[in-house]
Amino acid sequence: MCARLYFLARGCDKVTVSCAKKVANGNGECTISLNRKAGLTRSQPKLAPSPFKLCRRNLVSIGRHLWPLIAAYCRLCLLLMVCTTLGWSTELSVPSSAEFCGDCHRAIEDGWKQSAHAHAVESRLFLDGMKLAETDYGASAREKCLSCHSPIAVWTGDLGLVKKVSWEGITCDYCHSIRSVTLSGPNPKATVDYSLVKSGPWKDTNSPAHGTVYSAVHTSSLVCVSCHEYRNAQGLSVLTTYSEWSKSSYGEKNQGCQSCHMYQVEGKVVDPRVQRTAEASINLHQIPGSHSMQQLEKALHASLSATHQGGQLQIVLEVTNRGAGHFVPTGSPMRQLILEIHADPYTGAHFSERRVFRRTVADEKGATIEIEAQAFLKAARVISDTRIPPGETRRETFTFQVPQGVRTQVEANFFYYYSPMATTEAEQRLKFLSLRQLVE
Repeated sequence: MCARLYFLARGCDKVTVSCAKKVANGNGECTISLNRKAGLTRSQPKLAPSPFKLCRRNLVSIGRHLWPLIAAYCRLCLLLMVCTTLGWSTELSVPSSAEFCGDCHRAIEDGWKQSAHAHAVESRLFLDGMKLAETDYGASAREKCLSCHSPIAVWTGDLGLVKKVSWEGITCDYCHSIRSVTLSGPNPKATVDYSLVKSGPWKDTNSPAHGTVYSAVHTSSLVCVSCHEYRNAQGLSVLTTYSEWSKSSYGEKNQGCQSCHMYQVEGKVVDPRVQRTAEASINLHQIPGSHSMQQLEKALHASLSATHQGGQLQIVLEVTNRGAGHFVPTGSPMRQLILEIHADPYTGAHFSERRVFRRTVADEKGATIEIEAQAFLKAARVISDTRIPPGETRRETFTFQVPQGVRTQVEANFFYYYSPMATTEAEQRLKFLSLRQLVE
């Protein structure tokens, strides 16, 4: 056909091709107009039907069946293209960096980066504490610290923290490689299998990058227990967050840690560049805790009442742990809940007092421990525990020498205190709740 048109068109000023399709049999007829200087016009006879046109209907039918497979193949190619473009090997390494996971699970990784888990190693407080522990108690102390703050570093033997994944703290591949947890023995222990199969709380899921398996552990508080419950060599339970929860009404109702610290939000499980999926309810991976103003405000409720009685100013403050499934504060014995009361009469005097809610520990000789590393490694007994259990209300009374009729501004402030090793006020404590009352 092309050759015939070539010879016909030689020497022509203009070539016009028009085709008409006969719907009945699918054949068509084409007319070629050749405009020479003399205006010659020639018409070509009907062309024979193309073999491709004859089997077009069969190809369309086959295509309908092949399309799902083609689409899946294209998604896999896109995944490999994204990995290659971003500089990653297309072969999934074990254990993997969170950045690799984030190529597909972008929104989840972005949330995790804001969590204390992501900064569990690079925290200056942790690094200073680990150095102090290693200096005082030897190299074994370093491994003890990293077993919770960077479990992958311990598993790979990277105690020098050379690998990038070791600096990621409680990273994706650790949590999603947990297969089971046992509570027997002096400390809970997680069975971890670093492989191309990732465990999680969803059933009937699949991924083109790795295998998936449903894990009941990830739907319960057991997934947290191996790091949030710890008994040292002296037999003292230094971390008791899990046992506090299990003995509370939250534990009785099986309302797990995730309900408060990983509550569900709408979001994309997989980045749309890799696979388009509908919005889904996913667990919040910021995992807010004691460094979150919102979490602290949800945990405690307080009321303030100040009156003049018998020539004195009497202040009553009630505080209730109404939103935490564990004691407030919980975790390290260095953590404290501090209540400060201030009374400022308009006469110019100033009165203040504080109450501290904490657990105080001591070594075998009875000396109070005020250094975090020592508490984890050498604490032998609890001297006192004034923390607030779940559901409990504390009533605190303060009396100041302010005569009747003197207008006084009363203020109550709550602080969450983290560690005496902090070098700045912002690192050391967080003010999260204030109450005020003007007394006539």
